[in-house]
Amino acid sequence: MRKLVVTENITLDGVIDMAGGWFDPLDTDVDQSDITAANTEFSRAADALLVGRNTFVSFREFWPKQSDDHTGVSDYLNRVDKYVVSSTLDDPGWENTTVLRGPLLGEVRALKDAPGRDIVVTGSIRLVHALVAAGVVDEYRLFVTPVVVGRGARLFDSVDARLTLLETRRFESGVVLLRYGT
Repeated sequence: MRKLVVTENITLDGVIDMAGGWFDPLDTDVDQSDITAANTEFSRAADALLVGRNTFVSFREFWPKQSDDHTGVSDYLNRVDKYVVSSTLDDPGWENTTVLRGPLLGEVRALKDAPGRDIVVTGSIRLVHALVAAGVVDEYRLFVTPVVVGRGARLFDSVDARLTLLETRRFESGVVLLRYGT
C-alpha cells in the first residue's frame, strides 16, 4: 500500500496558510540548497501529488512558467501524476492531471491501494484537514520556518492525534524538518 504524505511549510506557531507572505519558494536571499536536496530526495520517493482545486490552480499558474527554477519543483510538478479534488474543474489544463470528483475517502483509498510510490499532499488546507480528520494520513513532513505570524489556518485544527517522530533535520536557513508517522 502506498503512503499518503502531508508535506507542509509551516510556521513555529503552526500556520500553513501562506496568504500572509511569510514563505517564498524561490527566495534567493537565503541558502536553500540543502532544502532543495531534501525535496529532491522526497520527490524521488513519490509518483503522485494530491491537491485541492485552489492549490492546483495556484500551482498551474505559477510553476510551469518558471524558466529558471533552481529548486527542481517545476520539473517535478510537470512530470508527476497530479490528482486534484474538485467538483467544479472540468479541464485541468496541465499534463498528467486527473480530476477526482469524490467521494473523497473512496478516491484516496483507491489511490493508496494502487501500485506506486508515495502520494504527496501539500498546501490544500481544506483537503488536508479532511484527510487528517479521516485518519488516512501516514506521514507528515513539516518544514518549520522560524517565523511566527499569529494568525492563519493551522495544520491541526480540532484534531486529537498521537504521532511518532521519524526524523529531525536542520537546514542552513534555520528551517527544521520534522517528520512524523501516524
